[in-house]
Amino acid sequence: MKISDLIKIGLRNLNRRKARTLLTVMGVVIGTISIVVMISIGIGMKKNYTQQVMELGSLTTITVNSSGGYVDDKGNYTSFKTEPMNDELVNKIMAIPHVKTVVPLISTSAYLTSGKYETNIQLYVIDSSYMPAMEFPGVTMGALPTPENNKPIVFGSDALMNFYNPYSRNYDSKQIDITKDKVNFGFNPYQYQMDPKKKAFSVKVEQYAVLEKSNNYEFDYFGYMDINYFRHLYQKYVSTLKAEERKKALSAVANYSNLKVTVDNFKNVEEVQEAIDALGYQTDSLAKLMAPMLSTANMLQMVLGAIGAVSMLVSAINIANTMIMSIYERTKEIGIMKVLGCLVRDVKKLFLFEAGMIGLIGGVVGITLSYIASWAINKFGGPLFQALMSTNYMYNPENSKFSDIPLWLPLVAAGLSMLVGILSGYYPASRATKISAIEAMKTDG
Repeated sequence: MKISDLIKIGLRNLNRRKARTLLTVMGVVIGTISIVVMISIGIGMKKNYTQQVMELGSLTTITVNSSGGYVDDKGNYTSFKTEPMNDELVNKIMAIPHVKTVVPLISTSAYLTSGKYETNIQLYVIDSSYMPAMEFPGVTMGALPTPENNKPIVFGSDALMNFYNPYSRNYDSKQIDITKDKVNFGFNPYQYQMDPKKKAFSVKVEQYAVLEKSNNYEFDYFGYMDINYFRHLYQKYVSTLKAEERKKALSAVANYSNLKVTVDNFKNVEEVQEAIDALGYQTDSLAKLMAPMLSTANMLQMVLGAIGAVSMLVSAINIANTMIMSIYERTKEIGIMKVLGCLVRDVKKLFLFEAGMIGLIGGVVGITLSYIASWAINKFGGPLFQALMSTNYMYNPENSKFSDIPLWLPLVAAGLSMLVGILSGYYPASRATKISAIEAMKTDG
């Protein structure tokens, strides 16, 4: 039998029982929608978790803190070393496999004023020679500090947004334009007692750089400064303090407070973090934070996929039932085909073709409807997902995509639906080939 004849006969047989074919196709449509939409929700959640974690920083960066503690599995508080962080520790960590760079930082705060407005920002102090290793986003104005010119102060894209007037009754805020507004730089005037005979330290910001928006919290809201220029200004600030306060102020910035360790690959972060933990220092990483979240998303994706698979299994049973009913109704037709010399394999191919077409048509329609369902979920599903995920502090419903259908998913779904159709039709097709031509001609079907 020619392929063209096979297709014509198969399509004609499907068209002969329109209602039954339509109901069987609808079963496949429902199964396909279930699989595609359920898996797309799992994918959407995973991408949402990853995106929101990445907004806080790099997934290959480990932060090493100079002191701290944690509660172990037995509920006991365990403290970490409080030894000063120095260049010796930097060299030890650099020797750990998979470590690309180690950037030592001093973490403090900067006090900024502009007329009657003021604000505080988190300030990272760093040797300007290390700044390329920080992988800053581009700058919208100015230039980053260098060993040759270490005076530019680096501001995140949103670091100058939250200036406020502390003397206003209502919250009077202002976004500063550093190209037009005068901005003075200083240190927290309330941290240490000042010498009443001296004026509070402040210096006009003349050289600066503003980073591009990056959706990375540290790059968008923090400030950065070269360590040598910082020490120059800090020494002037310390000279304005009372004598008994100066030693405390100097000791607070005498050693590194953080190390930013960059790992060569996300997969190696846990290994490097364990090696640093073994040295007795507290470490934090977004990769460690994201691991349980991704595990939860993967588990949820498997559960949702299993629910969709059950729907597809029901549609497979429906296809098999339809094809068996078709054999009973077409017994005489099968006998005539055999008497006319039609090969057994052609009879089998015919029924497999019909079952495969039911699966393919249902799959294509189901995929189309899945895109519509995905759009509706993203458009109107916010309140539901917000209620379900309200306990997750990382969850941000405003910027979330609840359902995401990658290109491979509809292709896999179409192939799966067709495969399910063919497999479901295999038993009925095999049964059709075993029907005796003589016995079939005697029936009234």
